Amino acid sequence: MALSMDALTDQTSLQQIARDKGAMPQPAPLAMPVAPLRAWRKQDQRPLAAPDRWRTPWFSRVITFGGMAAISGFGGYQMYKVVEAGGVTLLEWLFMILFVVNFSWIALAFTSGIVGMGNLLRHGITRKPVLPDRLTARTAVVMPIYNESPGRVFGTVQAIAEDVIKTGHAASFDFFFLSDTTDPDIWIAEERAFVALRERLSEIGIHYRHRQKNTARKAGNIADFVTTWGGNYAHMLVLDADSVMTGETIVALADAMEKDPDAGIIQTLPRLINRNTLIARLQQFAAGVYGPLCAAGLAVWSGRDGNYWGHNAIIRMEAFAGSAGLPDLRGRPPFGGHILSHDFVEAGLIRRRGYAVYMLPQLGGSYEESPPSLMDLAIRDRRWCQGNLQHSRVILSKGLHWATRQHLATGIMSYMSSPLWLIQLLVGLLLALQAAFIRPEYFTNQFTLFPAWPVFDAERAFNLFIFTMVILLAPKVFGWFVTLLNGPARRGSGGAIRLTISAVLEIILSGLLAPVMMLVQAGSVFSILSGRDTGWKTQRRDDGSIPLRSIIARHWRHTLLGVVAAIAAFSISPYIFAWMSPTIIGLWLAVPTSWASASASLGWGLRRLGLLLIPEETKPPELAERAHRLGLEFDALGLEDRKALDLVHGDDRFRELHQQIIQVPPPRVRGRIDTDRVIAEAKLTDAQSLDDARQWLSGRETVLVLHDRALIALLAALPESGSKAA
Repeated sequence: MALSMDALTDQTSLQQIARDKGAMPQPAPLAMPVAPLRAWRKQDQRPLAAPDRWRTPWFSRVITFGGMAAISGFGGYQMYKVVEAGGVTLLEWLFMILFVVNFSWIALAFTSGIVGMGNLLRHGITRKPVLPDRLTARTAVVMPIYNESPGRVFGTVQAIAEDVIKTGHAASFDFFFLSDTTDPDIWIAEERAFVALRERLSEIGIHYRHRQKNTARKAGNIADFVTTWGGNYAHMLVLDADSVMTGETIVALADAMEKDPDAGIIQTLPRLINRNTLIARLQQFAAGVYGPLCAAGLAVWSGRDGNYWGHNAIIRMEAFAGSAGLPDLRGRPPFGGHILSHDFVEAGLIRRRGYAVYMLPQLGGSYEESPPSLMDLAIRDRRWCQGNLQHSRVILSKGLHWATRQHLATGIMSYMSSPLWLIQLLVGLLLALQAAFIRPEYFTNQFTLFPAWPVFDAERAFNLFIFTMVILLAPKVFGWFVTLLNGPARRGSGGAIRLTISAVLEIILSGLLAPVMMLVQAGSVFSILSGRDTGWKTQRRDDGSIPLRSIIARHWRHTLLGVVAAIAAFSISPYIFAWMSPTIIGLWLAVPTSWASASASLGWGLRRLGLLLIPEETKPPELAERAHRLGLEFDALGLEDRKALDLVHGDDRFRELHQQIIQVPPPRVRGRIDTDRVIAEAKLTDAQSLDDARQWLSGRETVLVLHDRALIALLAALPESGSKAA
């Protein structure tokens, strides 16, 4: 149903808001105490309601971690035999330690992949859920948003809500937009979209709340909802701004939560869709072919001691409120302050309390999107890197399950592996320099960094290199094999031949990107260790290209490093150059690779050739297509065609509607003065026209004005231009 924006501010809209008791339901506060990280007693753990469900997957864990230890030990021993022929120097010990650490990381992926392959071969990649006849509890479906495109997110939620209505279980769900938007123009556009969505969907609850201050970012946004309205609901299903979930999947998650009284979090495996740039399609293909294997392996060995990725999951409200109140870490950012990667910590705290956290990797109908370029991926990674490194302050918290500590360690290592890889390369280059240019000193009594001439077993070194490559690439081969055996997945990926070509192409392109991402992530780690905070940047969700000048500015150092490394390696030995060539070539091509990564034309070209295909491209999900069409409909309403101050000042009907939507702030504490509000009020008082207000009020002050009914009255009293009336 298409509506004009004039129709959205008429008396009918005001009556609709009033009939629905405001933009939000009646408050139902739920206490959410801060969880102590350094204090925990066993008696604080809740008793299990269904202990027969708790089966520890010992066999899978023995294969995963026992296999990792055995393979790492074997690799470490072989590396020792490579360097021990002439006596092991200090540098060689360092090189060997770095090798074992990095090798154990890929060995874990290998053994977990074996477990995942076994699970997928037995149970399949996806299973259609069996829906219940009825649901007995109510679930809040919440979407936190932060400076997103209003048309896009509201169109998506309309599509999801319509799909829930089709299941016949609409009465069990309410949808919430939890806005932390800081741009006042986008905020007011969100309100207009909210009114439009309420007009379109009367069969299901649609609610909207905008926070005046985005304290603690996304975690604080969710916590504010839980502590104010959480008592109205038994569960909440958390979506990200780019999430899409089918009604069947949402109902299946609610049903699974009702049937498992010990479940705290049930996580789905979101599949990547809707992207057309080269790197996005590369990520989509990798996630579609290898993602189910990795997720299945993780789900099997984790069992009920799993993890949470922050979205596309259902959470028991009581478990979250009672267990997952996040403390601020002592000290200043980047290691202190708010916990950025809060989802891992929330999962760990909920598991510590005695609730299960697990994944349903074969449950389909859960989707998200990926960054559209290498630079966008690096920006997102910088924030995730800081959050994961913060976990070094959490991993030793009392009472955490060992599996939780493993998840936290994996998150830390996912970023620390890059600087460790870089250091290993530099140490290897230094060893080669030592061998080529430093005179051996066999009979010295003085301490030296080079006490003996390094002698390497070349044949054993080559065999170890081949073994390492096998361990590194095996999970990709496992994923390809499982997809090849699955008829729908194979056909959706273009058939056996195109699937195989795509898998080879993905390995090559990922190999070119790997050295650049290594340096990007290593730079992020070093930046964080030096004390630099990442801030909170809005993620790009379009397929727009990046100017070549920006790409060169971002990657010229990477290219220069590749040139220097090539000269140094070749001057030592052609064999050293050959050993480092995959890294060197990736750095040489950093600028064109980054440019190509953001190219939608290259992505579309490969798609037309049937390469890097995923089943969701061969047969797009109806829900995703419906969400896209609805997003275009919302955009056609001109939601952002007027500035926030102009609309609230000049449109009496919208101003009344806006004042019904905003939340009544808590009473001001005497003696506690909000200086921003005082300044905003002074500017409005001094203004002689709306023109003055436009020029004088900052974005932050505009948000304060539009959240305050008294200041809105001052704004409304201003003439459009000229002097105030006497």
